[in-house]
Formats: sequence, structure tokens, C-alpha cells
Amino acid sequence: MKPVKVGIAGLGTVGSGTVNVLKRNAQEIARRVGRPIEIAHIGARRDNPACNIEGIRVSRDIFALAADPELDILVELIGGVDTARELVLAAIGNGKHIVTANKALIAEHGNEIFRAAHERGVDVAFEASVAGGIPILKALGEGLAANHIKWVAGIINGTGNFILTEMRDKGRSFDDVLKEAQALGYAEADPTFDVEGIDAAHKLTILASIAFGIPLQFSKVYTEGISRITSEDIKAADYFGYCIKHLGIAKDTGTGVELRVHPTLIPKEVLLASVNGVMNAVMVDGDAVGPTLFYGAGAGAEPTASAVVADIIELGRALTVDHDERAPYLGFHAEAMSEAPVLSMDDVECSFYIRLHVQDRTGVLADITRILSAKGVSIEAMYQKDVVEDDERVSIVLMTHSIRESALREALEEIAALEAVVDDIMRIRVEMLDA
Repeated sequence: MKPVKVGIAGLGTVGSGTVNVLKRNAQEIARRVGRPIEIAHIGARRDNPACNIEGIRVSRDIFALAADPELDILVELIGGVDTARELVLAAIGNGKHIVTANKALIAEHGNEIFRAAHERGVDVAFEASVAGGIPILKALGEGLAANHIKWVAGIINGTGNFILTEMRDKGRSFDDVLKEAQALGYAEADPTFDVEGIDAAHKLTILASIAFGIPLQFSKVYTEGISRITSEDIKAADYFGYCIKHLGIAKDTGTGVELRVHPTLIPKEVLLASVNGVMNAVMVDGDAVGPTLFYGAGAGAEPTASAVVADIIELGRALTVDHDERAPYLGFHAEAMSEAPVLSMDDVECSFYIRLHVQDRTGVLADITRILSAKGVSIEAMYQKDVVEDDERVSIVLMTHSIRESALREALEEIAALEAVVDDIMRIRVEMLDA
């Protein structure tokens, strides 16, 4: 059979890794597809010495790929949103199938891209957009398709996980570890997307759509980062038997869907608590299968290329199949997508960790517990650190029973207004992640 002709837009870390995997494993890939995969065209501003592109047509204008009549599949690996969207829609308009690793593109413009692809009769594959080399999207859309998915919870940003791991294991500060993460290339010069949860929110948007059959709704994801986490919080969590992880959580409550990214206390015995460094992991709880864990490298040239090439293989197999017979983009047919609402954070119920600094004076703790009780907040555990020499502040840490977020917020607003409270109050949600 004629080879499947592929164009790769972008020759950065993932692009060069994709070239290397396609060339190195060409024979094995051809056996799986039933015909060869040929890199026929590359679009990149400059060459990358990390891969050999000798003998391959190269264009400095990436839009030359979208117009190339020979290409069957365009692989978008340029990153960003606006230019990537324009490129992908142009390629779809010219009848090309799409493979992308671009989580922001899918999370923010996926609904539009899928409509265009459906009208043109082409496919869009994006396994590499979430958790790098972990095949979590195929697992949700195919391997777990028999299940009603109850919840998904994941460590889906390696930079944040590296920072929290170093803070816990070595007692280092957030700022100190962030500088090392930047030096190691784990974090960008502007780390906002990673440490403030935006990257994880993009990924959670995609996970939730495939898990629950809802439209992509990035703008409705509650997003909170880890920049306020201190060594004191790490130690206090350990005292109570928990560790702090930055999680993306999606839950089907029966009345709606929770979509939230935030620091979370989880019990030390939960499998996710053992996922350290830059590694990623996603837990999925299905009604039939129970809890499952998917673990692996969430980034990097060849782990991500593994997912990109797997999508190329899947599309290569499907080229001779009628479009209506192929798997739907988000695992559910468009007409069967759910209109379940995304719940406000005020409606979320969970336990909380609360840390506050107060002046060392009589009656402060009584005032705090009185306010919490009036709002229906029940304290499960508490400890108070001794006054540090030459410091008139006392650190109080509380663990609550499950409470509606709106009730806790109102209570903390009243507590923050107390004259004796000297710093911003820290609160972190607690998830047991049990089945």
C-alpha cells in the first residue's frame, strides 16, 4: 500500500523527538499500520541538531504544510494558541487529518476544531496533549468506555509536582525550588502557567470532557496555584498524616460536574501520594472497574513523541475507514454530549486544612472556634505551635470535617476581620480519594 505521508509543524523538543521515533521504529510502525509512515514535509523556523532531517522537504513557512496536497496528516507541534488554531483549521479545510500535542489549543478551541473536522470528514487526535507519554485519553475513551466514570484526579503538571516534592523531602522554600526548576529546564522563565495551575486546567478540561461526555469548558475550571504553599504547610500536613499535591479533579456529583485545580491534602497511603518529582499520574474511578492509576513521564521529547506517534499510527490505520465509522473525538458522539452544568466552587463539599497566624493573647482561639461553629464548620483536629522567641505570633492549624465551600469562605472572612489575626489565612482542600 502507498505510504501515509505526514507533515510535522514544529521542530522543537517534541517535534525532534517525533522525527526520531518515527525513523528509529519505522519498521515496527509499518507492521502496525499495514503500510509505511513517511515524513514528507517539515515546517520549522530552523533546524534542530537533535534530529536528522536529511532528505526531507523543509519549509520555513509552516502554512506550506497545510497547503501541501501530498500530505495525509499534519502534526501540529508549534505550541501556542492563535497561530496553531489558524494552521489546524487551514489544514482541516484542505482535508488533512490532525495530530496535536497542544493542550491549550484543544482546551480553548477544541469545540470549534472538532466541528470543522466533522464537517470536512477528517479526524483530530490529541493523546499527547495530556500527561505526555501516559495513554490516559485512550484509556478513558476506549479502555474504560464500559464504565460510568465517577471521578478523575491527577498530578498533571510535572513542574508543580517537582517543587512540592523538593519542599517536602528537603524542607526547601517554594522560591528556592522554583529557581532550581527553572535552571533544570522544568519551569519557564515565566512559570505562571505551571505554578498557578493554568497548564493543569487545560489538561483537566480535556480529561473531563472525555470522562463525562461534556463539551470542553476551560473557562469554567476553578484554578488555584501552589505559590502560597509554605514549608510550614508541608510539615503540618505530614503531622496529620497527609501530603500536599497539586491536583486536577473532575467529579460527576449527579447534579453537575466539578472542575477544579488546586493544592490538595491527600492521605499518605493513597497511591498518588507516592508520585514524586516531575512524574505524572492520573487516578480514575469507574463504577465497574473501581479505582485505577495511570503513571508515567508527563513531558519530555520521546515520552511525548510516543503519544504523538501512537496517534499517527491510529490515523494511518483509519484512513480507509469511513469517517462516520471512526471513534468520536471526545469518546462520545456529538449528539450524545451531556449538558450537565459545571458547578460553582461554592457548591463543592470537602474537608479543609486551615492555617492562620494570630497574636498571642487570651481568647483568640475561642473567637475562632465560635465563628466556625456558627457557620456549621466542625473541627476534626487541631494543633497550636509554641510562640517563637522574639515573635508574638502563634501558628494555629485546623482540620475540618466536610463542609460546603461557601460556608467555610464566610467563616474565614469573619475570622480574617479579627484584630488578632495578623496574616492572610491559608486554606487547602482535603480529598480522601477513596472508592
